[in-house]
Amino acid sequence: MNSPEESEELVPVPAVEPGTAGPPCGYARLRAEQPVVKAQLPNGETGWLISRYEDARAAFADPRLIRPLLSAWPPREGPDAPPPCLPTFLEMTGEHHERVRRTVLPLFGRRRLEFMAPRIRAMAGELIDAMVESAGSSETSESSKSSDGGTADLIAAYAEPLPLRVLCETTGLPHEDREIYLPHTLTLLGAAGLSMDEVLAALYALQDYGEELIARKEKEGEGEDYIHLLLAESRRPGSELTRDDVVSFVVTMLMAGYKTNIQHTGNALFTLLTHPAQLRELRDAPQRMGTAVEELLRYVPLMNAINILVAQEDFTLHGQHIRAGDAVIPVPASANRDPAAFTDPDRLDLTRTPNAHIAFGHGPHACTGGNLTRMQLAITLGVLLERLPDIELAVPAESIPWDESTPLRAPARLPVRW
Repeated sequence: MNSPEESEELVPVPAVEPGTAGPPCGYARLRAEQPVVKAQLPNGETGWLISRYEDARAAFADPRLIRPLLSAWPPREGPDAPPPCLPTFLEMTGEHHERVRRTVLPLFGRRRLEFMAPRIRAMAGELIDAMVESAGSSETSESSKSSDGGTADLIAAYAEPLPLRVLCETTGLPHEDREIYLPHTLTLLGAAGLSMDEVLAALYALQDYGEELIARKEKEGEGEDYIHLLLAESRRPGSELTRDDVVSFVVTMLMAGYKTNIQHTGNALFTLLTHPAQLRELRDAPQRMGTAVEELLRYVPLMNAINILVAQEDFTLHGQHIRAGDAVIPVPASANRDPAAFTDPDRLDLTRTPNAHIAFGHGPHACTGGNLTRMQLAITLGVLLERLPDIELAVPAESIPWDESTPLRAPARLPVRW
């Protein structure tokens, strides 16, 4: 229970300004004045917001802070306590997490993922071909055509379909099952504003889907996708991986590798299209794409304030006494705009280097799929600029509608012409 004094000190989680991906401007004040502050979360719980770069980076790697199971936070006891669920890779701890990470992490190394580069390029090219063909063949009004090419919604035609195809191609998730697993995935990504019962229903449904998919994969025999490879490893005598770990892999990939990539891609495209001079420079110097991707990962939030960690013991940070059981929330979107860590942090600089952002977290629980996200974003942008070098917004930036249904805000549509 919070004391009356503590309750009076609660601040709301800073809100993202409408029509932006964030980060919320309110974090600038918190970084300067209250770098560790107790906040009222959207679900009614409280947690300590950590807004400075060094503190957030340290929190992700602090063994005193662990990510709780979705089914275990907020904690409920007695007959209302939910049945246990399998941990995702983000929630695994200790020796369990170490042995699973040793097996899975090599699959997402840069060299191991090289086989995906031509496949992603091909998928991106096919989507652009379809977009251009549709723009050229559709019967549209003069206002929706451009004299030098065509117009399209870059979200629906490109940013939305590509990440799911990449995820399915890499991991072995069946694209044709998307009507089954995507609704549950989207529910979990909006978990901050949902009841625990709604979150758990989606989580258990996704876990059941993972179990069913693994059973199908076992009947298929050998395969080259990651689910088949991990299943084969789990059956090897002396393996560090179990069948349940492979189910957890399916759930983790859906929660971390789908909607996040769609919305970050949409935001990255919007950011570049609203910085046309930098877009042209990148188009003319594609060898700088790797550096540009790192800056887009820093500048465009992958998440705002959805990293719940739980303190395992009492400790003090910046004069605030954090007790065992308290929620602690490092905010990468704020940390990546900290002027103590980045020069002129609110300015997009596609040539920024070094760029030690924490978009993927830090420490043992840094995002497993970070390299796949980097590769996907680089190819997505590179192919688009190769094929449509004169692409630009077809409407004023301020008129673009936004999807603000989850903390991962992004343009709902992105009308472009070329």
